[in-house]
Amino acid sequence: MPEPIDTPLWSPSPERVAATQVTAFRRQAEERHKLTLPDYRALHAWSVRDPAAFWDLLWDVCGVIGEKGSRRAVDLDRMPGGRFFPDARLNFAENLLRGGAGEAIAMVFQGEDKASLRLTWQELFDLVSRLQQAMRAAGVGVGDRVAAMMPNRPETIAVMLAAASIGAIFSSCSPDFGERGVLDRFGQIEPKLVFAVDGYWYAGKRIAIRDKLAAIAPQLPSAVRTVIVPYLGEAEAVAAALPNGITLEGFLAPFAPAPLGFERLAFDHPLYILYSSGTTGVPKCIVHGAGGTLLQHLKEHRLQSDIRPGDAVFYFTTCGWMMWNWLASALASGAKLVLFDGSPFHPEASVLFDLAEREGVTLFGTSAKYIDAAHKAGLTPASTHDLSALRLMTSTGSPLSPDGFAWVYRKVKQDLHLASISGGTDIVSCFVLGDPTSPVWPGEIQAAGLGMAVDVWNDDGKPVRQEKGELVCTRPFPSMPVRFWNDPDDKKYHAAYFERFDNIWHHGDFAEWTAHGGLIIHGRSDATLNPGGVRIGTAELYAQVEKIPEVLESLAIGQDFDNDVRIVLFVRLREGLTLDDALVGRIRTQVRTGASPRHVPAKILQVADIPHTKSGKITELAVRDVVAGRTVKNKEALANPEALELYKDLPELRS
Repeated sequence: MPEPIDTPLWSPSPERVAATQVTAFRRQAEERHKLTLPDYRALHAWSVRDPAAFWDLLWDVCGVIGEKGSRRAVDLDRMPGGRFFPDARLNFAENLLRGGAGEAIAMVFQGEDKASLRLTWQELFDLVSRLQQAMRAAGVGVGDRVAAMMPNRPETIAVMLAAASIGAIFSSCSPDFGERGVLDRFGQIEPKLVFAVDGYWYAGKRIAIRDKLAAIAPQLPSAVRTVIVPYLGEAEAVAAALPNGITLEGFLAPFAPAPLGFERLAFDHPLYILYSSGTTGVPKCIVHGAGGTLLQHLKEHRLQSDIRPGDAVFYFTTCGWMMWNWLASALASGAKLVLFDGSPFHPEASVLFDLAEREGVTLFGTSAKYIDAAHKAGLTPASTHDLSALRLMTSTGSPLSPDGFAWVYRKVKQDLHLASISGGTDIVSCFVLGDPTSPVWPGEIQAAGLGMAVDVWNDDGKPVRQEKGELVCTRPFPSMPVRFWNDPDDKKYHAAYFERFDNIWHHGDFAEWTAHGGLIIHGRSDATLNPGGVRIGTAELYAQVEKIPEVLESLAIGQDFDNDVRIVLFVRLREGLTLDDALVGRIRTQVRTGASPRHVPAKILQVADIPHTKSGKITELAVRDVVAGRTVKNKEALANPEALELYKDLPELRS
């Protein structure tokens, strides 16, 4: 590992540290339990040593609405099997809707330059009330599934809240999913209601989905209604073409706003069904509980992100990514949600920062890929935008490189908490993320999340420091999946996380503790490269390659060749450029000097496109299969499956 950098990119002032909610929480823990907890590290150590006390205090400090019950945690020595608040009764929607009132703005929506919408808290209450009544009239009750093939619009969040309010289970994907991708997900869970838009906009293009919906709807016979939400102005025509189709206006017409009722259910009552990426087969349906999701998000929002009432929270996400669920929960902290749908570079490359300035965004959430793209597009928001309200920028989806960190502080804002965060759909939250009381170091995630017993283990199941290994969690936590759908003996669930290490959550990330006590994620374990038997994380390679200005994006695989594994690097270059010997030489030199000679690719090839999942993650495994001549099992999981054709039968990889 390189020598640690001695100077942090940012350190919070003592005044800022003292004013954070996590500092107040630490003092409350000291007072309640007669402890001495001098800093975040000490607070974290206590939170995993005594999780029952930690989560109990969090419930109280966050003012969770519901009956807590007498027991805080049981069976915490087993995974899976550990449970939190087994006697509690609560409702997720009730807790989110207590965050604001009246004419204050609850949500702002922008769909490129084609649509905009502002919703007050009162308008949100009224919409959820009417949806709740309409759902009940359609026969939806506790445990039924409500599915949404929707963009990141206010109506989507209102549908989720209405479903949660009556104990139904909500599941979503974005409207750009293909027919097979939707059916592979919703077909498994048999929804009683389906919500969809009539189409959407992307990069200025009008994309109607009438034909796709007409193919999907008959294959979801469990749905008593398919409700069409207008976006393109074709809702009536689309609804008329579907069995049991109805417009949102028609669905709500019989019902006037009325006081909301909330079904208080068990802590582990199913709230969401999320899906694994599905790149290696039919997606796994991951069931998340209401109480665990609520507590985990309250902790991450208030203690790790310092979200406060009146803040404006933005995350660039679709409804097919768990960051949408994370964003929606910010309502529980009284924040205004800033929603965006479409291309982050249309109509101008600055569109997201324009939105952040206009709405006074305090938390700007995005992906590492967006930060890299904004950097290469030459954006300089620090000099072009008023971002005085912005306190926190978060990055996830893939590891943020040290250059990405540096760009944010040079070109976005100097006095800013930048938090690289990592977790996933599996836990609908984060294992490692920000600490608003500690410095930010280049390329490092600041800390393990409170209450999360995160560690890095070697192949022998031993903890390691400043050495690469497997990211694990050694104790239960509230947002572990309740179960997988259609997995009666929990065999798929156990195989997904607990086969590698007995009674230990194995997350599948290749990680490393740093000298500062932070973490670096080096990529997915199953995508690590193994030349000469040495494990190399793909993120280490990308961080060097993408320093080259001509390279927009890269993807690396290990190819079995000549009784070993060699590294093959694919690069997508700026428009009009061609990979020549000089550029190949510069890439090799950068990798050799910036990483190590072992990282240098054996082959470097130019490609026109790189395949991504719907949430923007590059798909090394799919490319590895194509290069090896194996069938990719589920192309529907990809945003651009046609890109895989570029990797078939490449003559350069035969020798």
